[in-house]
Amino acid sequence: MAVKKVQRDAREALAGVLRDGMTILSGGFGLCGIPSALIDAIRDSGVKDLTVVSNNAGIDNVGLGVLLETRQIRKMISSYVGENKTFMKQYLAGELEIEFNPQGTLAERIRAGGAGIPAFFTATGVGTKVAEGKETREFEGRTYVMERGIFGDLAIIHAHTGDTEGNLMYRKTARNFNSIMATAARTTVAEVENLVEPGEIDPDHIITPGIYVHRLVKLEHVNKQIEQRTTRKRETV
Repeated sequence: MAVKKVQRDAREALAGVLRDGMTILSGGFGLCGIPSALIDAIRDSGVKDLTVVSNNAGIDNVGLGVLLETRQIRKMISSYVGENKTFMKQYLAGELEIEFNPQGTLAERIRAGGAGIPAFFTATGVGTKVAEGKETREFEGRTYVMERGIFGDLAIIHAHTGDTEGNLMYRKTARNFNSIMATAARTTVAEVENLVEPGEIDPDHIITPGIYVHRLVKLEHVNKQIEQRTTRKRETV
């Protein structure tokens, strides 16, 4: 019997999946490619004590910032969090646990988790606080630190186009962490800007096969915000 993956809205897409204390992987880089509708649905559900894996924590009141405002996140596993004042305040007050990762290491930890690789060795971070308490080993005269793969309870991701079978296509840099996170969780829920029928996406353009996607929801409205707007004066002729 065919499994219906398309849900009416973000709340329905997460129904029966959320629970206190779970680990959630959240796609995006800055505000690019973040699953905003799914994040809002998590906020509205009231689940708490969450461990969230994401490159960064959005900004104040946007993206994962909304879950920090409501104090639903207990721990962040991230690479860069410099744009969020709420994050900083909670961390300095001892109210938020942080596990920092070099950006490439974070990406590889997620990719490894999705590939069933429990751990790997990297030279990045050796001799720094990143390596404290972790196993090190020498290979061909160079020291490497062991990092664990990441596999979560839930991955929430954003894609430009998906079909009803869950095959996904991303748009340019919005692909970022979304594609690897789709493989690294027990349940993957995607929000898509465009929903089409199977066969309408060129097979060569499919980045995430539908086998990884359990549920998806089409966005009615897409609000793409800019994290930092940089402009220059228009040259006069």
